[in-house]
Amino acid sequence: MRFTLLPAATLMIAAALPALAEDRCTVPEADWRPVEELKADLTAKGWTISNVKTEDGCYEVYGKDEKGEKVEIFFDPATFEAKGSDD
Repeated sequence: MRFTLLPAATLMIAAALPALAEDRCTVPEADWRPVEELKADLTAKGWTISNVKTEDGCYEVYGKDEKGEKVEIFFDPATFEAKGSDD
């Protein structure tokens, strides 16, 4: 009995994962600050920005941080709070 429930439980968890991964940021687009402000803030902190795109309702920044380490981090488009990465 236990072995038949395990595949079913695995499928249920796998089905829920996409829902958990949806929109990290839920700010209405009308409330977003300009991406140029985010770039300026990060550059002032010593970051080198190679690209910024929009994904999961956030700004996704590609570049190097103040330590020179390669980064790919999501930022809230209204507060510029870091929201994590895909890692």
